[in-house]
Amino acid sequence: MSVQNQVIKALMTPAAYDDDTGKIELIQTHISYVFMTRKFVYKVKKAVNLGFLDFSTLEKRRFYCEKELELNRRLCRDMYLEVVPINKSNGVIRVKGEGETVEYAVKMKRMPKDRMMNQLLDKKQVDKKLIYRIAKIVAEFHSKAETNARTSKFGSLATIKGNWNENYEQTREFVDKTISPEDFNFILEKIDAFIEQNAGLFEKRVREGRVKDCHGDIHSGNIFITNGIYIFDAIEFNERFRYSDVASDVAFLAMDLDYKERTDLSNFFVEKYMQYSGDQELAKLLPFYKCYRAYVRGKVTSFKLKDPNVSNQDKKTARKEAKEYFKLACSYAKEL
Repeated sequence: MSVQNQVIKALMTPAAYDDDTGKIELIQTHISYVFMTRKFVYKVKKAVNLGFLDFSTLEKRRFYCEKELELNRRLCRDMYLEVVPINKSNGVIRVKGEGETVEYAVKMKRMPKDRMMNQLLDKKQVDKKLIYRIAKIVAEFHSKAETNARTSKFGSLATIKGNWNENYEQTREFVDKTISPEDFNFILEKIDAFIEQNAGLFEKRVREGRVKDCHGDIHSGNIFITNGIYIFDAIEFNERFRYSDVASDVAFLAMDLDYKERTDLSNFFVEKYMQYSGDQELAKLLPFYKCYRAYVRGKVTSFKLKDPNVSNQDKKTARKEAKEYFKLACSYAKEL
């Protein structure tokens, strides 16, 4: 059994923790093991190298745990608590224990699952007053987000084209499965034409410092609404997915609200963000970045069709969702 497997087994037992764990729940993503105790959440990065992220060594996992803590404290100061070592001594594995450090975890305060924004949307419990607050938070966050010569390179035409070319290459195998050949070619042509015709606008955004160290993953599944608003799970593992035009960050939540058939809230969010930020030019780029966000969602959801660990029923659901995201991407391409 690998050391990480030993750690995973140990963390399913209350003896591995200092706190009163209650029942321990384990949730797995393709890159993390997430252990949920009564009051806390411990997130361990999987020892994988997927190309776009590399958690293959203990040192890299420590580095990215610390990066995750640092980045997410920008919008979730009291939710992200600390990076904890997981130690092994005489065969006993404990969080902050004795002996050799064999793993690291990000320790967070546990939030009530039913207060996640995507669930509140399903229950029709999200109104314009709440969207108003979120728009203000995101605009203030972007106003303080770092921008410099290195960050700005990610807003270059070469990077923008590269991101789209990666999309096309990674979705070719899903043509006729989750995206029609007509929609694939239509989006490709419209996006390429838009980039070419608006080269000056993209370059102006870079010059004006609109390309920043953003969040990278703002959607309703990454927002808790409790006594405050917590926009969590910023992307720590790849700067290319986080360093972007602020319009791309805004477009993700706007697209997500459109997908959930709340275009009224989507439009209100964009309107209030533009009001707070003073970034009126963002409107010209919004369909472009909404198209990008919907396309990436369609692509990532399509990947589940190839995953041997995904059940046939979940694959059926994934196929339907991916088709919906690609159709949405096509509708945005029509606006370009």
